[in-house]
Amino acid sequence: MGDERERPPGADGTVDAIAAVVTDTAADIRAALADRRSYETAENPTGDRQLAADVYADRLLEDRLLGLEGVTGYASEEQEGVVTADGHEAAAGAYVACDPLDGSSNLRSNNGMGTVIGVYDEPLPAGGDALLAAGYVLYGPITTMVWAQAGTVTEYLIEAGEREVLTEDVTLPEDPTVYGFGGRVPDWPADFAGFVEGVEADRLKLRYGGAMVADVNQVLTYGGLFGYPMLADAPDGKLRLQFEGHPIAAVVEAAGGASSDGDISLLARTPGALHERSPVFVGDAGLVERLETALS
Repeated sequence: MGDERERPPGADGTVDAIAAVVTDTAADIRAALADRRSYETAENPTGDRQLAADVYADRLLEDRLLGLEGVTGYASEEQEGVVTADGHEAAAGAYVACDPLDGSSNLRSNNGMGTVIGVYDEPLPAGGDALLAAGYVLYGPITTMVWAQAGTVTEYLIEAGEREVLTEDVTLPEDPTVYGFGGRVPDWPADFAGFVEGVEADRLKLRYGGAMVADVNQVLTYGGLFGYPMLADAPDGKLRLQFEGHPIAAVVEAAGGASSDGDISLLARTPGALHERSPVFVGDAGLVERLETALS
């Protein structure tokens, strides 16, 4: 997560300021969800229907993050390109990639959702090695934030826009317990379906709720594997590398786990386009290794 690279001057202060803004904004996003469950007429750049909550969360985060002195650019799943802060040098400062409301389709059924953040020290699209920090907010029964920075993962409770440490140095449990894989089973490639049969034979418990943040948080809590695989009609899967793959991979790897696109670590990938999709697998290192072997 960029820890082996020379960090730009002031980077740590900028990352701390970004985390503070995300904390404050999470409280406002959560408070607004009940009134923003209707669909907009527009779609996002990759064809997903937008809820009013998606648009609201995106606008809040864009305005507030670009208001920080050290943030040069902002990009999200809800917008076509990178928005640059007025008066900031084009290549200087941090760039934030964001999924403002991951799993927003769960809003209608009142299930878990989240916000995903990646902070990069290069203009977007950027590689996983350009990450300065990454994390996510989970809007569950309580609101929590999991944040990876300088090789350490911390879990916070968010209440009234304030953070309180719940768990320091979050580490993925050694014994896998849960798994969850997206996509329709008939659309899974045969080699991946065979791998899943092996996982089920290990008696892991199925946990899949349609919001990546919530499913990954189960893996961080109980150990296991989350994935959204390549599909027959979508060989690159559904998730976006820049907005979802990189940040979640950074969190899980910093917690002692592993990530993969089925072949290599997601953090070793550089998207060729801002909204590029990729298969995403994160969790127990042994299970990820087995997955890559099964798909090779």
